[in-house]
Amino acid sequence: MTDSAYIPASGLTGKLKRLKARFLECDPLHFAPDQLVVSITFDDFPKSAFDVGKSGLEKRGWRGTWYASAGFAGTDTHHGPMFDADHLRQLEDSGHEIACHTLNHTDLGQASDEVACAQIAANYEALVDLGLKSGLPAFAYPYGEASPASKRVLATRFETLRGVRPGINRKGDDRNLLKAVGIDGGEAGLARAHAFIDEGMARPGWLIFYTHDIQPSPTEWGCTPDEFSGLLDHIQASGAKVLPVTQAYRWLTAS
Repeated sequence: MTDSAYIPASGLTGKLKRLKARFLECDPLHFAPDQLVVSITFDDFPKSAFDVGKSGLEKRGWRGTWYASAGFAGTDTHHGPMFDADHLRQLEDSGHEIACHTLNHTDLGQASDEVACAQIAANYEALVDLGLKSGLPAFAYPYGEASPASKRVLATRFETLRGVRPGINRKGDDRNLLKAVGIDGGEAGLARAHAFIDEGMARPGWLIFYTHDIQPSPTEWGCTPDEFSGLLDHIQASGAKVLPVTQAYRWLTAS
């Protein structure tokens, strides 16, 4: 399977669709942590993210969340070579969280309820066939694209649903469309990511980062190894509590 760089709907139609998804079918968060909590996540996921991300987190004693689209397993995409069964095994054995995308990275802002449910069920089955041993309590919308219908359907299946609208999750934000900050976008994008760490130190909340490929010449949705390492250094210096998504959510809601 080869993934071209699909571009979701833009213009007025796309903007209205995203506003509806943002303001309907919400489940407000109720936590107010007194320290910054950070989760590091990887979408799709490319082999380069495994190679760099796993070791970068583990040398700091951290673990991450890996949103896997099983349809990409063993293929090459615009992000480069993608994960395979051995990567899943190594991540699970090392205490990282495997989480759910859709099987074929389907845009759920446009898909029917039936397609959304079928894609998720097929993704889980395919990951189990690849050796997945855990459940999939966390989900991220491919491209960050949701609809009120997909939020309503998926909220009963997953503990958390993550989007890509940048920001820090705090009391009143939506469990069904969590904010997340990209580790991408070159110099400007990385500066924004670092600024969110500083903001979180001053006003704590739950800061979720995501990226795709991590390689010397990344796509616009990825970063370089040095950029990734520099961001982890900043997180470590901030004193933030770093946890995979589901552990972070459970810790925050139990506090």
